[in-house]
Amino acid sequence: MTKRIYLCLAHMSEAGIEQQYIKEAFESNWVVPLGPNVDGFEADLEAFVGQRRKVVALSSCTGALHLALLLLGVGQGDEVLCQSLSFCASSNPVTYCGATPVFIDSEKDTWNMDPVLLEKAIQDRIAKTGKKPKAVIAVDLYGMPANWEALEVISRQYDIPIIEDAANALGSLYNGKPCGVFGKLATFSFNGNKIITTSGGGALLCDDEETKKHTIFLATQARENAPYYQHETIGFNYRLSNICAGIGRGQMTILDDHIRHHKHLHQLYKDLLGTMEGFSVHDNPSEEYDSNFWLTTITIDPSVKVIGQNGHRPIYSDCEPNANVEALRVFLDQAGIEARPLWKPMHKQPVYKDAPAYINGVSEAVFKVGMCLPSGPYVSDEDVKYIVECIKKAIK
Repeated sequence: MTKRIYLCLAHMSEAGIEQQYIKEAFESNWVVPLGPNVDGFEADLEAFVGQRRKVVALSSCTGALHLALLLLGVGQGDEVLCQSLSFCASSNPVTYCGATPVFIDSEKDTWNMDPVLLEKAIQDRIAKTGKKPKAVIAVDLYGMPANWEALEVISRQYDIPIIEDAANALGSLYNGKPCGVFGKLATFSFNGNKIITTSGGGALLCDDEETKKHTIFLATQARENAPYYQHETIGFNYRLSNICAGIGRGQMTILDDHIRHHKHLHQLYKDLLGTMEGFSVHDNPSEEYDSNFWLTTITIDPSVKVIGQNGHRPIYSDCEPNANVEALRVFLDQAGIEARPLWKPMHKQPVYKDAPAYINGVSEAVFKVGMCLPSGPYVSDEDVKYIVECIKKAIK
C-alpha cells in the first residue's frame, strides 16, 4: 500500500456543492456567523431529524453541550451525571459551569450509559447531598444509540432532564426515531472526522422556538436589543460562520450516501473478521438499534498473541489497553493504517480523579480490549480487505 488509510477523513460531494455555497457567501459578503447558509443548514437539519426539533448551528459540539447545560440552569455546586466511556467533551462543559460531573459506567450491549447504574446513582446522590442531580448527559457512542426507552423512563420518574450527546450519531435510529430527538436537549458534532463536516462545528437541538431564540442569544454574546452594546447576561461566541454552514449545506446532500457507506464497511468487517478466533465486531444489540457505525469498533481477546506484544510498555499503569491491542495498533500503523484504542473512561482520567463515579467494570474492560478501525467515506472495500489481511499477519 502506498497511501495511508485514515479512520474517517472529511469527504466533499463529487458535484462540489459545498464550494457553490461558499462561493455564494463570498460573493454576497456573508462571511460572518450569520447569513443564508446558517439559516439553510439549520432548516436542512430540522427536516432531516424531524419530530419538530429546532436546530441552532454552533461552532462546536462542546459549545452546544455547554449551552445545553446553561439552558437547564446548571451552575456552581450542582452535579451532572455523565457517561464515563466517552470523549472528554461530554463532561468538560460541566466543569465550565462550575458543576461536578458524576460518572456512570456502561451497559455491556451498547457500551452506553447503564440505566440500572444511573438510577442507583440518582438515589445515592440524593441520599448523600440532599438534592437531585441537575441533569444527565448520555452519549450515542460511535454512532450506537443509547438505551433511550429505559433512560427516558428514569428521567421522567425523577424529573431530571437528559441531554443527548449525539455527536457521533447523525443518521442513527432507535426504535425508528433518529438520534437527536431524545432527551430535553440534544447535540451534534460536525468536526472534520464526523459523518458529515462543516470543518469544525456543532448544533444544539431543542423542542420550541423560544428555546432556540434564547440559545442564539447566549451564543452571540448575549447582546440585548438596544442601539448600543448592552449586556445583562454572560454570553459566548459560539455561532457557526456562514462559510462553514455552506460546507454543511453541501454535506447534507450526501449524508445518506455516507451513512450507507459506513454501514456497508461495517458489514464487510463483520464478514471478514467474523471467522477469526478472538475477534468480535461490536454490532447492533437488537432490532431496536440502527447505528450509523460512524466508526467500526472491535474487541480483541487477551488470548490473541500479536507480533511485538512483549515490547509494550504501559504509560499509565492504572488503566491501559492490553498489550495485544497496543501491539496491533503499532503493527497497523507501520502498515499505513490508522487505528486507535477506544475512549479511555473519564473516571480513569487524572483530571477527574476526585469526581464521584458509579462503576460496574464494563467501560474499563472494553477500553482494555477495544479498537477503532478505519470507516470513513474514503475507505474502500479493498482497503478493508487489506486491513483485515494485515490483522491476520500481525497474529503470531
